Parts: sequence; C-alpha cells; structure tokens
Amino acid sequence: MERMSTLDAGFFFVEHENVPMHIGSLALFEGPAPTYADLLQLFAAKLPLVPRYRQVVRTTPLQLFRPAWADDVDFEIGYHLRHSAVPPPGSDEQLRNLAARIFAQRLDRARPLWEAWFLEGIEGGRWAIISKVHHCMVDGIGGTDLMTVMFDLSPDAVRPVPVSWEPEPGPAVLSQLAGGVHDAVTWPLRQLTAVPTFLMQRLGSAADLRDFGRGLTGSARRLTAPSARSLNGPIGPHRRWAWTTASLSEVKQVRHARGGTVNDVLLAAITRGFRDLLDARGELVDGLVVRSLVPISVRGQNEQGLITNRVSAVLANLPVGEPDPLRRLALLRDQMDDLKSTDQAVGAQLLTEMLGFAAPTLLALGSRAAFRIPQPLVQTVTTNVPGPRFPLYILGRLMEGAYPYVPIGDNLRISIAIFSYLDRISFGVTADYSSVPDIGILADGIGRGLAELGPARESKPAKPSPPAKRKGKAEHEPGAAGKQ
Repeated sequence: MERMSTLDAGFFFVEHENVPMHIGSLALFEGPAPTYADLLQLFAAKLPLVPRYRQVVRTTPLQLFRPAWADDVDFEIGYHLRHSAVPPPGSDEQLRNLAARIFAQRLDRARPLWEAWFLEGIEGGRWAIISKVHHCMVDGIGGTDLMTVMFDLSPDAVRPVPVSWEPEPGPAVLSQLAGGVHDAVTWPLRQLTAVPTFLMQRLGSAADLRDFGRGLTGSARRLTAPSARSLNGPIGPHRRWAWTTASLSEVKQVRHARGGTVNDVLLAAITRGFRDLLDARGELVDGLVVRSLVPISVRGQNEQGLITNRVSAVLANLPVGEPDPLRRLALLRDQMDDLKSTDQAVGAQLLTEMLGFAAPTLLALGSRAAFRIPQPLVQTVTTNVPGPRFPLYILGRLMEGAYPYVPIGDNLRISIAIFSYLDRISFGVTADYSSVPDIGILADGIGRGLAELGPARESKPAKPSPPAKRKGKAEHEPGAAGKQ
C-alpha cells in the first residue's frame, strides 16, 4: 500500500462535518447533452489512467500509522458519477445555487474520494459536470485527475472502450502491521535526511539566507497591519458559491500598461471586491488589510502528473484601505516581488517537511487543532491555477467555460479560486452561507476592480472606489472595525 505524504495526510485529517476538504469545478458545455449511459461508459474507459480514483483511504486506530491507499474491492462507477438536473428555467443563478449545495456535501470517506455530477436542464440546451476531489488526493495544479483525462482536444476524437479491472487484494493484517511499523521508523529518518538537501537547493548561499531573513522581517511587519474582523468567525455546514469572469487579454493589457504580473492584477481586482464588501458592512477604514494565504506550486518539471500535493504558501496583505486603485496595484506588486525575491515560500514548505517527523497521531491532532483554533491573522485564501488556452471537448461537445471551487475552513469564511481557460478568467468565490449573505457584492466588485485598472481609465473612469473612513473615536472602541 502507498502511504500519504505529510501534506496529503494533513488535508485528510483536518476535515470535519463543517469543513469538507475537497476542491472542485463546474465545467459548462454546449448542447445537446449526452446520455448518462454514454457519459458513464466514458468515465469507465478513462479510469485506468488515474488509478487513485479506484482506491480508498485506509487508516489505523489512534492514527498509529500514516493513512494509506488501497484498491476498493467494492468499487462501483455509478456511485461516483451522479445524474441530476437544474430546476427550470435553468438560469445561471439556479445553477450556482445547486452547485453550492453539491459542493457543501462531504465526500464518502468509505469510498474513493471523488464525485462527478452530470447536470442537465441548463438554459440554451447546455449541460455541465461538477467535479469534486478530496484535497488529500491532488492539488489545484497537479493535472492528473479524472476531469483532466476526460477531455479531448478535438470534437471527433476516438471514443475509448472500457477494459476490465480487478482490484489488488489488500495486505494481510500482519503484513500491514509490519509495513506500518517499518514506515513509522523510516519515514521520519527519510524526512530528516532530506531537509539539508532541501535547504541547500532553496537557500544554498549566504546571500540567499540573508535575503530570506530580510523577507521574514518584512513578513512579520505586515502581520501588524489592522485586518478586517468580520471575515473571520465560526462557519456552518452550508455554502454560497458565486463566480465572475474577465477577459485574459484585457488583464494582460492592464499588466503591460501598469506593470507587475497577471497575478498582481488579479489580486488587485480581488482587493477591490473585498473593499466594496467591507464598505457595505461599514467596516472600511484607512490602513485596513485583508490578509490572504496565497498558495504557490513547488512542483518541479520532473513532478508533472504526480498525484499528490506539491504546494507551499505565502501571506499577502490586500490593501483594501487604500482608495486609489493604481496605488493598490503598486502596493501588491512591491509586496509580491519582495515575497518572491526573498523566497518566503520556503518557510511554509520547510514547516511541512518538519511535520513529517511527527508521529501520525500527533500530526492528526495538530492538524485539527491548527484549523479549529480561532485566529485573526488570515482572512481569506486566493489561489490561481492557469488553465489551457486551447478548446477542450467531452463526447464531441465543446467546454464553454470552467468555474473553480476551493473550500473554506474553520474561522475562514471566504475563499477565492481563479482559473483561466481560452481567453477567459473565472473567479470562483466560496463563502459560509449564514455569515456571508452579501457574496454578490464581492463578486461584482472584482469586475469593477479590473475595469478601474484598464489602460483607458484616465479617459473613461470606472465607478469611483468608496473612500475609506478616517479612524475616529468609534473605530477605537472595543469590537469596532479596523481594530486588531
């Protein structure tokens, strides 16, 4: 049996009834919809390309050993590919509401940790596939999941034929115990011996170490900025999910005109969305930030297609208290340049490597505690996954668009995923249902944020950004917005 990596196991352990830890997407296709039988046959034919999708997670009492993968002897494809319909008339709003309910449901941990929902009844004769896969199986940029291999590059691709499959029998109890003991002894040693190599690769010179230390000082300073309070707090089991789109070509025009990277521009647009949200809540003050966890892929060229998580992360302050959009972009550009030039992602990656020394029981307890303890430092997650610039098809039907889903966590009420396909960028906003009824303000604000950064902004100004309130007596009272 293959055992989980430290990071994969962490994603597995932190899940509970209010925090389903799957990532996903909604792929929208032109009509007419295929039959469920044809789609089921296609899924069955593609499964050999992703063996993990016919495997279940095996754990031991008290988490004595790391979770492991084993073939599901009772695998049934029909359980994982579901069939449903959007209520008439099948508008985008009804599609989003149905998708939010589906995304809120936990995956069955007794079965392979994925689902796909075939949805019919969408306006214009269109149809969709919602995919859900547990974060312990793959990261956003891994590339080897079932939905990836489902796609064809032309509408007339040859349809594959399903082949028979027999699950590998699981190991005997004594063999499993012996393997677990061996892994418990050798795994920490392998992690320990890998750390010096990792540090030499990432921080191999005195200059690298100095830059990293300087970056730590800047990161610590940014943690002192006052952050929005209403974005943290308890969450329930239900979700709201919204999306908005933009032109990738227009985003690149902004990048050329204003400087920075595409990701800098997207973060600036998201900053405007949070600014509008906090202004509507009466919380906007000068100097306020929304602190975001920004995942960064550390997947090497030789790791493409590896079915595991290969990510690190940095913390970035979204300057929502800054009224000028160009100044917001400049602040984000300088901050992200500093995080990259001082290799701050090394810190989170090293921490993950160090956690590999811990016994699985301690890793499980620590992961749950870390995610459940209320913390005011991080208010959101913003993750960007580049997609293909060429058209994709399933059973001859063109995929018109794809909208990403990323989970929220304890004390973290909003997360945002970004995905590009053809010339469109999609922002998928996930939020706690009860505490974020105003999710539409955030989604609409992202569009306004891109518009106000456009090259023609001087001649055609976008809708004015609301000014931040000056801190007065009310803002310094207990529980007032802007207070850390």
